[in-house]
Amino acid sequence: MPIKPEINQPNLQKQSDRLKQSTRLRTVLTWIAVSTATLGTIAGGMIFLDDRKYYFISLLMIVYAIIPFFVRFEKRKPQSREVVIIAVMVAIAVAGRAAFFMVPQFKPVVAIVIISGVCLGKEAGFLIGAMTGFVSNFIFGQGPWTPWQMFCFGIIGFIAGLLFEKTLVTKTPRKRQIVLCIYGGLAAFFIYGGIIDLWTILGMTPEPKLGTFVLAYTVALPFNLIHAVATVFFLYFITNPMINKLERVKLKYGAFR
Repeated sequence: MPIKPEINQPNLQKQSDRLKQSTRLRTVLTWIAVSTATLGTIAGGMIFLDDRKYYFISLLMIVYAIIPFFVRFEKRKPQSREVVIIAVMVAIAVAGRAAFFMVPQFKPVVAIVIISGVCLGKEAGFLIGAMTGFVSNFIFGQGPWTPWQMFCFGIIGFIAGLLFEKTLVTKTPRKRQIVLCIYGGLAAFFIYGGIIDLWTILGMTPEPKLGTFVLAYTVALPFNLIHAVATVFFLYFITNPMINKLERVKLKYGAFR
């Protein structure tokens, strides 16, 4: 009778732990490099290119956004079905922004990017946010603000994935709806509004002073409030339907596992 080899469970556990630590370290280093390159590229465009080469800067940011997405899959390449899901989410976000063009700042983009980050992961959330900012500005107008909007949308999707991707989809529908509404309102007001207003000051003022910052943020306050309210409004109604649909698609096609 053949003797089955004994499986050393402690060694397997140690190997699994080392693999997880290595994956986390690689992910952290990748994001540090990508964040540094992104911010450095934006700053370099303002300082050395006088904010004139925004198409070039935007394309570089798209390349940076793609790198963590590919690193995530380690030994295998992303499947075509995963790329299609990302393309569909970008198209939905762009269409949502265009559909509400007549209402300043009342847009569903941040809500859609947040849900994408939660369901598809922080890497996909960043990529979808950055791509949405770039593609939608072919409708709303490209300019020096495009890389900043790409970064804002991208970082909001990344933070959503980082904070919620492993826990939120398992919570009760009511609880995840409330949690995402709170995060969405804060993200739209402080992250998007704060960073875009900073670009307004740095890009439009030769020598900004303290009073310039106070004036700019005060004037932008109503617009940022509208954006935050809109994000909460859209998240309240689309969070659970979209998360349920995306989870069903992931389960059916084995994507983003």
